[in-house]
Amino acid sequence: MKIFIPKVNESWVVDRFRNEWYRYNRNITTKRINNSSHLWVIAPWLWKKLPIKHLVEKKVICTIHHIDYEKFDKKQEEDFYQLEQYVDKFHAISEKTHEQLSRLTNKNICTIPFWVNQNIWFYKNQKYELRKKYGFSESDYLIGSFQRDTEGNDLKSPKLIKGPDIFLDIVKKINLNEENLKIILTGKRRQYLIENFNKFGIKYKYYEMVNFETINNLYNILDLYLVTSRVEGGPQAIIECGLTKTPILSTDVGIAQNILDPKSIFNENNFFEARTNVDYAYNKSKEMSIPLGMREFINMFKNL
Repeated sequence: MKIFIPKVNESWVVDRFRNEWYRYNRNITTKRINNSSHLWVIAPWLWKKLPIKHLVEKKVICTIHHIDYEKFDKKQEEDFYQLEQYVDKFHAISEKTHEQLSRLTNKNICTIPFWVNQNIWFYKNQKYELRKKYGFSESDYLIGSFQRDTEGNDLKSPKLIKGPDIFLDIVKKINLNEENLKIILTGKRRQYLIENFNKFGIKYKYYEMVNFETINNLYNILDLYLVTSRVEGGPQAIIECGLTKTPILSTDVGIAQNILDPKSIFNENNFFEARTNVDYAYNKSKEMSIPLGMREFINMFKNL
């Protein structure tokens, strides 16, 4: 068995998954498609980069991260069914994605959350020193959000599936009672939140593009990380918070139910009743670290 994964080149978490898979599974992978027996289409649009000859001749597994039915138009439907004819098995990264996908296909679906790299994301018992390094005090109440919040076409409209409007509403309420509140943002396309933070006088610090070491440090100084998405495949931030022992609350999306205490999952109406549980999330996330978190994927390919 030799698995080939086409390059993504999207500056997305899936690029990292591909690199990690090749690094830790050299004996069953190849970077030459001609030498492969299995094709892993790790993002669904990648199938168009592959020669039809190989899609027909080899075993094909395709990963579906999530499906946004609000935007699932005729063109996307046609693209999906073009892809489906070559797929032997679909891989969904959460039960919620499995449920979405089962509305489109009768083909076999295997549900496995992605692994997490414990060499990148880990707890540091240096909260005071790290806060001082990044210009924060012990008394600051720090809430983090490390994912994009605007659409790519105008950089102003909120990307509603990511729920930045929900995040903003929650933060505005916290800001009324927490005078030391500061928001930490990372990544591109944060214009929606930044514009509104300026409008409502909410203090924040923005690290646009930083390396993994910095992001890991930022996780370690937070009092709370918030996931407010309406639709998600992951997000990986849930597992990353687990390994870094970062207090986290999340909407019921993606892998939240796999990792978080049920009391740490909220909706728009009961946020202030939710409670973090660092130990619960840490223990669940540890189960998905490398190499353990890759074993179900290896079995998926072997079974096919």
